[in-house]
Amino acid sequence: MTDEHLEPTQQPEETTPETPTSLSNAGEVSSLHDVSTDAPPVAAPTWQQNRLDLSPLTHAVGAVKNELRKVVVGQNELIDLLLAALFCNGHVLIEGVPGIAKTLTAKLMAQTMDVGFSRIQFTPDLMPSDVVGTTVFNMKTSEFSFNAGPVFSNIVLIDEINRAPAKTQAALFEVMEEYQVTVDGTTHTMRQPFFVLATQNPIEQEGTYKLPEAQLDRFMFKVNVKYPELNEEKAILRRFREDFSMAVKGEVRPVFSDMGIAACRKLVEQVQIREELLDYIAAVVHHTREHPDLFLGASPRASLAILKASKAIAAMSGRDFVTPDDIRYVAYPVLNHRIILTPEREMEGFDTKDVVDDILKKIEVPR
Repeated sequence: MTDEHLEPTQQPEETTPETPTSLSNAGEVSSLHDVSTDAPPVAAPTWQQNRLDLSPLTHAVGAVKNELRKVVVGQNELIDLLLAALFCNGHVLIEGVPGIAKTLTAKLMAQTMDVGFSRIQFTPDLMPSDVVGTTVFNMKTSEFSFNAGPVFSNIVLIDEINRAPAKTQAALFEVMEEYQVTVDGTTHTMRQPFFVLATQNPIEQEGTYKLPEAQLDRFMFKVNVKYPELNEEKAILRRFREDFSMAVKGEVRPVFSDMGIAACRKLVEQVQIREELLDYIAAVVHHTREHPDLFLGASPRASLAILKASKAIAAMSGRDFVTPDDIRYVAYPVLNHRIILTPEREMEGFDTKDVVDDILKKIEVPR
C-alpha cells in the first residue's frame, strides 16, 4: 500500500471522481493512474494497516488479471467492474460497438474460473423455455421430468441480449434477482456462484428489443466499453500479427474456484464503511429522484449496489475500509442504466453521465 492513500478522516480537495487503486498482479497493489513503478515500497503507517486479511482476495484478483492479460489488451475498467460484481453476487450488462472484445473478455473471465459456464445467443425467435428449460414427458417411465435450460450454470454469458423479445427477456427476471427458476409450479434453486454477463450493441436498432426498466435494474453495473487507445491498438496488432486464430486463448487457465469466490465474498462483506459514507450514498441516490433533468430516478436497489460495489473496490485496492473515492468510482456504472433523462434534456444531447457528475459535485463529501 502506498503512502498516497488518504486517512479515513481526510478527504481530497478535488471534487471530480477519482479512480481508486486496483490490483494489476497477484498480491501487488498498484494504482490505476499516475503511480511510478520504479518507486520503492513504503511501509504503511499504523492507521493504514488492515485489520482484515485481504491477501486471498488480492492474490485471486491478480491471478485472474494475469491470465486475462495473455489475450486482452486494455479494458481495465471493465475487468475491475466484472470482478467487483462477481464479489457482490451481482450481474453486469456490457454495452459497446462491435469488435471491441466485449464477448471475448466475458468468455475469458469465465475461463479463468473453475466453475460451470454456458453461453446463450439471444435471437428474435428464442423462447423462454429455451433459456430456463421445460418439463417433458418421459415415454419410458410415463412421468414428466424437468430438462434444465442453459441458464442452469455458474457463469452465464448472454450475447446480444436485446435481440430477444420481451417475453424471453422476462424469463430472466426471477433467476437474476432470486437465484431460482419456477417451472410448472416447481422451484429450482441455482448453484452458487451464479453470475450473468450480458452484451448488447447500442448502434443497431433493426431487429432489436429495448430492455425494460425492470430488467435493466437487475444488472448491478452497465459498463459502456469504448474504443481502445492508440497505444493499445498497436499492442493488439503486435500481439496477434502471427496468431490469426487467437491460439493464445488456449493458454488462459482456471485460477479461481467456487470455494475461492465464496471466501472472497465473505471478505468483501467485512470491509468497513463509516456511517457518514452510508448517508453520502443515500444522498446521491435520493438526488436522482429530485433532479430536474431526470424523468426517473434510482431505487433503493441502486443504493445497495453502490454500497456493495464500493466495498468490493476497496477490498480489491487492498483496503479494509471504504473511502468516498470508492463510492464516486462506482456511482456512474451503478446509476447510468437506472436513471432516465427528461425528453427535453435528451433532445438537447445531454447524457446520464452529465447528471451523475452534477450530483456528485453538488453533494458535500463527508469529512
